[in-house]
Amino acid sequence: MPTPKKSAKSPQKSGPKSPSLISPGIIVSFLIVLASFVAAFYFYPMMPDQMASHWGIDGQINGYVSRLWGVMLLPIISSALFLLFLFLPKMDPKKHNIEKFRKYFDVFIVLLFLFLTYIYALTIAWNLGHTFEMNRMIIPPFAVLFYYLGILMKHAEMNWSIGIRTPWTMESPTVWKKTNQLGGLLFQIAAIISLIGLLLPDYTFILLLGPILTVSVFIVFYSYFLYRKEKK
Repeated sequence: MPTPKKSAKSPQKSGPKSPSLISPGIIVSFLIVLASFVAAFYFYPMMPDQMASHWGIDGQINGYVSRLWGVMLLPIISSALFLLFLFLPKMDPKKHNIEKFRKYFDVFIVLLFLFLTYIYALTIAWNLGHTFEMNRMIIPPFAVLFYYLGILMKHAEMNWSIGIRTPWTMESPTVWKKTNQLGGLLFQIAAIISLIGLLLPDYTFILLLGPILTVSVFIVFYSYFLYRKEKK
């Protein structure tokens, strides 16, 4: 008797794409962190025993640290942040959503490490004898970083790590989307406002942090009101 033919197995549907540890943004960020350590070892012998490390809102130095900490602190902080960003997409309970906007996340972490390295370079340059208005030098990269943060928010899918996460955005995809869309736009506007500090150096600190803090507080209440409206 002829043996019955086995029915062909239907192809199994693959699940959501699992986030990978290594991405272009991670590779570039690693190289930036590595470069900061190379710079630390190179410039260490040239630094004074007590390094200027902190500037007040008036742009004047108001803090010093030892040469070791002055040279090594920021590369160490960058290393810790690198490890956080390396494992964050894997640890998040909604990690598959992060993968949906991973390219925007990658650009953001590269910009963040470039910003930190820029601050580090300014600190090294100052301690080598170069003088400049530190507060005004920080404004352009600060504006770029927060402007792109707004772009990232607009594309962020619901997750526990990136975006505007409140008890109300995490309860509703609609509230999440509307809150992050508006929040992203407001952060971009705040970044543009911060550039006015280039023209008004006496108000640099206010123009840098004032709009960002205002947006941060407003958007929390906005997410609450959206949630209450949705539940009515």
